Amino acid sequence: MNASPAGIRPADLLSPTIAALISVLVNYGGTFVLVFQAAELARLSPAQTASWVWAVSIGVGITGALLSWRYKAPIITAWSTPGVAFLATVMPYTPYGEVIGAYVLSALGFIALGLSGAFDKLVRMIPGGIAAGLLAGILLQFGVNAFGGASADPLLVIVLVVSYALLKRFTSRFAVVGILAIGLGLLIGQGRIDFSAVHLSLASPVFEMPRFSLQALLGVALPLFIITLTGQYMPGMLVLRNDGYQTSANPILTVTGLGSLVMAPFGAHAFNVAAITAAICTGRDAHEDPAKRYIAGLACGVFYILVGTFGVTLAALFMVLPKAFITTLAGLALLGAIGGSLANAMADARTRETALITFLATAANVTLLGVGGAFWGLVAGLTAHLLIHGGQRSLAANPAKP
Repeated sequence: MNASPAGIRPADLLSPTIAALISVLVNYGGTFVLVFQAAELARLSPAQTASWVWAVSIGVGITGALLSWRYKAPIITAWSTPGVAFLATVMPYTPYGEVIGAYVLSALGFIALGLSGAFDKLVRMIPGGIAAGLLAGILLQFGVNAFGGASADPLLVIVLVVSYALLKRFTSRFAVVGILAIGLGLLIGQGRIDFSAVHLSLASPVFEMPRFSLQALLGVALPLFIITLTGQYMPGMLVLRNDGYQTSANPILTVTGLGSLVMAPFGAHAFNVAAITAAICTGRDAHEDPAKRYIAGLACGVFYILVGTFGVTLAALFMVLPKAFITTLAGLALLGAIGGSLANAMADARTRETALITFLATAANVTLLGVGGAFWGLVAGLTAHLLIHGGQRSLAANPAKP
């Protein structure tokens, strides 16, 4: 899947670029508010908060674009969302310099793991049905939320769903593009988007000298490393595998680790391969030709760098959009990924039950010991697989083909 693509035509640019725009929009409009909440709890100054936004946006943009270009695959990178949620609980009680030092140590851990090659071997051992079940379980809530918003904003949700169905019938390739335009048009027509409070200004990074302590190593760096590895890297790599991309996890870990290391003194906590928002860019809706979907990775990089250049001011622009619009748009954009992963999970009768266990356990989203549902869903599926099949090599499924 990583072979060089055929020549790119102008017509090849629209779908992956729109997929990238939606991916970025969902990232900022969905969970980025956690960054501002964590910064507020840690009593960071406005300049330090703006530097955090600058660092994660620029770092994610550069690493994602470089990896996508080098391996000609839609390698979408992101900041660690579960990592931010964790940091909100420890930053108020940890000196900021030591938090930065913990970021540095965590980044060094990812670099070392990437250079060792151990993580890639682990990912490739996971049966395809279980990988697909994990992905379906992660994405399920986004599909459900696409329709759940109807209770709070029925007109918007109904218009988006009906428009999506009609566009799928007449111009399937541009269905997601269409609902993005229709939804924005409806919101603007209703006067529900107020851009007057958004004033663009260039971001100014603020350097913070890292400080190291045993407390920050054990209380911040180690949990951040584990949460990001299990909650982001593992499902993110399986998203790529599920859509047929065989890029090694080693360079992804190494490059994102290096990016995290460079940007850590400016406030960036951790970069990783994306999972949920990556699925928007790795499937058929991004481009019919899998070899041209890497354009979405390049476009994501450009959008992230653009947001990072303007820091908080442009990031705030995404957050003025109604929550129902973000959740419905994300859910509809992910329908293909949800359907494809469910089909792949159920395709092999021999592993169907263990894939179903993985799917249900992941969808339950149980958090234990501070580790999220994706990891425990994978543990449940692999445990069931070993108990039922005894680790038979014949059941190690091949990656699904897009």
